[in-house]
Amino acid sequence: MRPEVPIEQVRAQAFEIPTDKPEADGTISWNSTTLVLVEVKAGGETGVGYTYSNASMAPFITGKLGQTVRGADAFAPQAAWLKMQRAVRNLGREGLAATAISAVDMAIYDLKARLLQLPLFTLLGSYRESVAIYGSGGFTSYSDQELQNQLGGWVQEQGCRFVKMKVGSHPEQDPDRVAVARRAIGEKAALFVDANGALGVQQALAYTEPFAEQGVIWFEEPVSSDDLTGLRAIREHVPAGMEVAAGEYAYSTDYVRNMLQAHAIDVQQADVTRCGGITGFLQIAALCEAFHVDLSGHCAPAAHLHAACAAPRLRHLEWFHDHVRIEAMLFDGAPVPRNGSIQPDRSRPGLGLSFKRQDAARFAVTASQ
Repeated sequence: MRPEVPIEQVRAQAFEIPTDKPEADGTISWNSTTLVLVEVKAGGETGVGYTYSNASMAPFITGKLGQTVRGADAFAPQAAWLKMQRAVRNLGREGLAATAISAVDMAIYDLKARLLQLPLFTLLGSYRESVAIYGSGGFTSYSDQELQNQLGGWVQEQGCRFVKMKVGSHPEQDPDRVAVARRAIGEKAALFVDANGALGVQQALAYTEPFAEQGVIWFEEPVSSDDLTGLRAIREHVPAGMEVAAGEYAYSTDYVRNMLQAHAIDVQQADVTRCGGITGFLQIAALCEAFHVDLSGHCAPAAHLHAACAAPRLRHLEWFHDHVRIEAMLFDGAPVPRNGSIQPDRSRPGLGLSFKRQDAARFAVTASQ
């Protein structure tokens, strides 16, 4: 029988990285993104995880969650996950607490794989060795030229077979913007649009036909993802060949179960940095398998990659401009697309990521603890 390897230390630090230009979607605008890094130590190894959340989560992780998992067996990440879920019961499991748990859970899985000197997807067991990506950005703050350059670049330079753009800030302009995007990517790549819940049901339905004329096959969050009745109404009335997707704000399996039971979507989304980490993402993958609905990973491609290989109905991962840029800046080992797909590096244990502390130092917003 192997001995337990108790978790000795949990550290966290937040970094705020400016965007390369102003960004906006159908409901908000932003000019920076905050990454919260987690490091978990045990047995002479350090596991790394992260989330895109608020800087206030760094002391919460080192305090509340660190106290919860310290001494837990590094070879049993699910048990540590359950302890964290119970520890935040009275605080609320969803929202910020879920993002913090996600980062710690990811770090413990990375630690376990490093202790065993295995890439994480090998440890988890995999259905595939590479995962298709879709280029994602096309912010509503972009000019037509910026939109063309970004979307066209994903297709021509990285081989993406799918690209996604934001809509909803000025809906009346969106049919023309979608036409610009279609010209940029040509006829070989599929086009997705994402309203980030900015529209009403009738308003969204009014745009499905002009979008369909430009070959849009994916309408993400046409209305709020909390409006399951509205999502289902849109799903039932979109033109043939257009799918409705949502789920990026799922913090728990209960949220996903309700969405699937409501028949509100064609493709379920989940975000490993929000939904409870690797443990939560694989639970959601099991639900999708049970409901015969495909799963798509939302943003943070480097964080998703290994779990995505282990998810049975995984369709693709979002190659989100902000996160791709940040992950390449802050981590050695961040994936690089080849012919529209990314794959884990078998020569690197765990998630295959090494944090570039010196490069990140100028973005630090909290002291390491």
